Amino acid sequence: MKSIDEIRQQLQAGNFEFTRHGLKRLVERNISRSEIIEIGDNAVIIEDYPDDKYSPSCLILGLTINNRPLHLQVSRRESDILTIITLYEPDQREGINYCQRRL
Repeated sequence: MKSIDEIRQQLQAGNFEFTRHGLKRLVERNISRSEIIEIGDNAVIIEDYPDDKYSPSCLILGLTINNRPLHLQVSRRESDILTIITLYEPDQREGINYCQRRL
């Protein structure tokens, strides 16, 4: 299973791909590829899903250089490319902590 260090390295290197769902959310939520690369510097795992449907995955939180918080659900299966399952910016109006998933 991929460690957070491996996930960070793959994000920083731009070595990632999207599921069909993830690509749709990327466009809908106006998240740029460069913002995803930026969060590799400080990404942390906030939830772990070892028994996820297709492969172990986790929810990570990272901040862009402009302090935009992003949540990414990524696959933790061993691979040369990180798979991003879904992604979003936590909604501050919902009053949630960035370290919690969207309800």
